[in-house]
Amino acid sequence: MIDGRDKDLIIRLFNVHKYYGSKKALIDISLDIPANDLLFILGPSGAGKTTLLKLLYLGECLSEGQILVDGINLARIPRRKVPFLRRKYGVIFQDYKLIPTKSVFENVALVLEAAGEKAGFIQKKVNSVLKTVGMEQRRFSFPPSLSGGEQQRVAFARAFVGEPKIILADEPTGSLDAESAEIILQLFQSFYQRGATIIITTHDQGLVHKIGGRALYLKQGRLTPETDPA
Repeated sequence: MIDGRDKDLIIRLFNVHKYYGSKKALIDISLDIPANDLLFILGPSGAGKTTLLKLLYLGECLSEGQILVDGINLARIPRRKVPFLRRKYGVIFQDYKLIPTKSVFENVALVLEAAGEKAGFIQKKVNSVLKTVGMEQRRFSFPPSLSGGEQQRVAFARAFVGEPKIILADEPTGSLDAESAEIILQLFQSFYQRGATIIITTHDQGLVHKIGGRALYLKQGRLTPETDPA
């Protein structure tokens, strides 16, 4: 288990397994993640990286073991409280998951509307976050009219607008050109400096060298502190 005694631990995994029928997607994962950590989970496609993130935000349920998030045991949380747990997270998906029939502004505002924020606050906060990610001039545009890099910046704005404690990003630069990827990495650095805990899954070890942080390697469902056990 990774030693996080020098900081408060915001996520803890104990002997976590995930099965899909007879297939073992994750095998005996134990991990401590301190608050304000910048953690990369490296590994090839099919290693279990996306599955691990899904377990953290309850997109999937674990098969064995325990996961604690900010002191909450995910295996015991009542279903009615799951939406409140998810407000601790900002999630950036590989395929963006923007609603194509809603504008950029509306896609980002949905997070604050779900939290019951007032219209005036939503207007001010969304415009501020869109300015931070360089998308304020496209706030009335719709996702199909945006490039991949622009959609990813909107997804990033949506993930951070609620000022979550934890940001989960699944291969956030995997389909981007070099310029767009550089912008996204700068945004991660910025929000990490503001105190967020950031967990990024990627197959690209070069990202670790570009923005720092620590790295673990996931291969065939098993986690190791080595960046590449080979």
